[in-house]
Amino acid sequence: MELFWHRRDLRVADNVGLAAAAGAGDGDTSEDADQGPAAPVFVFDPDVLDHASDVRVRRLLDGLAALREAYRERGSDLIVAHGDPEALLPRLAEVLGAERVVWNRDYSGLARERDAGVRRALDAAGVAREAHHDAVLHDPDAIRTNAGDPYSVYSYYWKKWTDRAKDDPLSAPTGAALAAADRLTDAVDAIDGTDAGDATVADAGVDALPVATVGDLPTPADLGFAEPDADVGPAGTAAARERLSDFLDEAVFAYEAERDYPAEDATSRLSTFLKYGEIGVREAYAATEEAMAEAASDARPDDAPEQVEEFQQQLAWREFYTQVLFHNPEVVTANYKEYEEGIDWRDDPDEIAAWKRGETGYPIVDAGMRQLREEAFMHNRVRMIVASFLTKDLLADWRHGYDHFRERLADHDTANDNGGWQWAASTGTDAQPYFRIFNPMTQGERYDPDAEYITAYVPELRGVEPDLIHEWHELSPTQRANAAPAYPAPIVDHSERREEALAMYKRARGEDPEED
Repeated sequence: MELFWHRRDLRVADNVGLAAAAGAGDGDTSEDADQGPAAPVFVFDPDVLDHASDVRVRRLLDGLAALREAYRERGSDLIVAHGDPEALLPRLAEVLGAERVVWNRDYSGLARERDAGVRRALDAAGVAREAHHDAVLHDPDAIRTNAGDPYSVYSYYWKKWTDRAKDDPLSAPTGAALAAADRLTDAVDAIDGTDAGDATVADAGVDALPVATVGDLPTPADLGFAEPDADVGPAGTAAARERLSDFLDEAVFAYEAERDYPAEDATSRLSTFLKYGEIGVREAYAATEEAMAEAASDARPDDAPEQVEEFQQQLAWREFYTQVLFHNPEVVTANYKEYEEGIDWRDDPDEIAAWKRGETGYPIVDAGMRQLREEAFMHNRVRMIVASFLTKDLLADWRHGYDHFRERLADHDTANDNGGWQWAASTGTDAQPYFRIFNPMTQGERYDPDAEYITAYVPELRGVEPDLIHEWHELSPTQRANAAPAYPAPIVDHSERREEALAMYKRARGEDPEED
C-alpha cells in the first residue's frame, strides 16, 4: 500500500506522483512498477486555510468533488482528513499499512515549510516518503543562465524553456493500482480525534470536523468560510479538457491577434484548472503540440503554428514566475526590485475602496473589477490595466491589489499573481519600466472599441455611445449626468496622477523629480 497525498493536483491522469504511488510509472519496469496500490488522501490543513478565501475554498471543494468521483468510477475513493498533516500522514500510513507516502512538490515558501515538517514527521515514524516533480514542465532549478543563476529576464528564460524536451503525459491508474474503497473505510475507522494534532480547521463556534472520513467533503461553513457571491465556474478534469479542446479547435489560431480583447472569447481560461491541477501541464502542452502539427497540415493561415506558440509562451510565463518565487520566496511581501529611497505610496483608503468596488469613473477599470466580483476571474489584459491604475494612478502599494486579488480570484496563484502585480508596479523581475504608465481611457478604446466588455459589467453605461464612454474623463458634469447619471465621475485626473507617479518613482530612485 502507498499513501498518495493530493494538494494542487486534483486529477488522476497525468499525475506523476500518483502514477508512482500506484505502481503505474511510465508503463516500464522501473522500481515504481512494484509499488501500489495507492490510497489517495486530501488534508484540510489549518495553516493553509489561514491563507484561503471564500472563493478559493468553494472552488477547491468543487474540484475535490470531481476528484472523488474519478476515484469512485475506478472502484476507489478519496480519504478526506482535517488537521495537521505532520500528525495525520504518519498515522494514516500506520492504519493503512502504507510503506510510503508520496506527493508532488509545491514551490511556494509556505508549501515548502509544510513539506519539510511532514518529511521530518515521517522520518521520525519510520515511514518512507517520496516527492515528485509534477506541477510545471521544468523544475524551478532546471533552467539557469550560463553562469548558473536563476533567470530574471523572461525572454532569455523562454529561449531555453522552448528548447528543452517535455515529458509525455501519463495515463490514469486503474483497477488494482488503486486501493479499494472498502479497504480505505476499514482503515479510516481506526482514526480517532487524537490523531489530528493540536490544530483545528474550524473557527470558534464551528463544530469540529471528523479527523478523517472516506469521501465526505465538508461545506465551506464547516471550514469557517462563507459561500461566495461569485460564480466560480466549472471544476474537474472533464471540464478542463472540454475547455482546452474548444480553445484549440479554433481560438488558438488567432491567439496573438485577439487575446487582448476582453469582449472576445479568445483566451483559454485554463488558469483555474491549472491552479488546482485538474489538468496536467504535460497533457495541456501535448495538446498544443498536436494543434500545431494539425495547423501545419490543414487549411489554417500560414501563421497558425506561431499563434499556438504564442499560447505556449503563457505556459512558460507561468513557469518563469514559479522559478522566481522558488528562488526568492520573500517576494510574496517584499519588492523584488528595491529602490534606493523606497517608494512613498499615497495609499488613500477611499480611492483604494472605490477601485475595489469598481467605481473609479474609468470604465475599463470598473468593468474589470466588477467582472472579478461576479466571476472570480478577470481577463488578463484588464488585469494589467487595473493593476497599472491602482499603482500609478492611485499611487497605491501593489500589495493592496495583490491581497484583493488573492481574496477574489478563483485562479489565484501566488507566483503568477505576485509576478503580475510586481510587473505592473515596476518593482518586479523583468517589470515594465516605471515610466510606462497605462492610460486607462486609451486602453479601453483600443481593446474594447465598441464598449462590449465595459457594458457587460457596468450596466450604468448600457445604451451610452461607445465614443462617450471612452471620452468619459473629458465630459462635463452636465454631459455625464445626461449620458449616465448613475455612473461616477473619474475619482482622479489621469494626466495629473501620471506626473505624480513619475515624480514618486524618481524620488524612490534617488533622482530629482524636477530634472528630465
